[in-house]
Amino acid sequence: MHDWSLFDRARELSDRGETFAWATVVWRQGPSSGKEGYRAIVTADGVLDGWIGGACAEPAVIREARQAIADGEPRLLLLGTSGQFGEAVPAGMTVVPIACQSEGALEIYVEPVEPAPHLLVVGRSPMARTLVDLATALGWCAELVARAEFDEVGPRTMVVVATQGHFDEDAVEGALRAGPAYVGLVGSRRRGEAVLGYLADRGVPRADLDRVRVPVGLDLGPVPHREIAVAILAELVAFRAAPRVSAPPVEDLVDPVCGMTVEPLGEPVEHEGVTYYFCCPGCRDAFRRDPGAYARKDVRC
Repeated sequence: MHDWSLFDRARELSDRGETFAWATVVWRQGPSSGKEGYRAIVTADGVLDGWIGGACAEPAVIREARQAIADGEPRLLLLGTSGQFGEAVPAGMTVVPIACQSEGALEIYVEPVEPAPHLLVVGRSPMARTLVDLATALGWCAELVARAEFDEVGPRTMVVVATQGHFDEDAVEGALRAGPAYVGLVGSRRRGEAVLGYLADRGVPRADLDRVRVPVGLDLGPVPHREIAVAILAELVAFRAAPRVSAPPVEDLVDPVCGMTVEPLGEPVEHEGVTYYFCCPGCRDAFRRDPGAYARKDVRC
């Protein structure tokens, strides 16, 4: 299914610097409303655009897509009823049980997509211009500004201050206040100690100051400005490639009867102070007949 509006949506999210995930159906076992090639976009807050399957598949895919966005790892999902696949599941595939009454099954590839890295270089030196040119050649969104302007800085931005003694302190303080992912200062170690000491006296928190990389870049000794730019870019690449801190699991509502991920739709049931939601009236009726057999304290609203 070629829904070209999804590509427009992907472009829009990328232009805004938002991470999202593609979900693509790569195999199906009928009957299933999802077909090979059907795809959807899932945002970090769980909004799904497109179509990959019905009410049974969507909540589980949204949960796994949000987890992929959080940890940056793609995954291949196998969605079906419990025990449907037995020992025939290939290594590395994530089995997600769904209580679909149609007994269909889906294989869905979920891939997180991050926007191009954003690099902001503050300064006017030839080294600063070379750094921006090199980052642009890598496909990064790289900007060179002469003054400390941080209106467009976000949590994924990397800032390199290369003002060469022209109000370094103001630039570093402004960068830290904007909350980027990375702040580096071009200068000697002695100069860095003076800048950070001044900012500490001004009340900038020590935790923020400890985030500043100075001198920025790999230590190559006395090299020309072009090689300094390469050394800085190499450190930025290494920073982006560093393993992420393990993301906590994305919490979702689970049908206590069948174990399927569900949305807070339909009539809920209250039991001992916990609100339960269900995938269908059959599971809800089974719970009402014997709530003690299904009640789990970890399934709540």
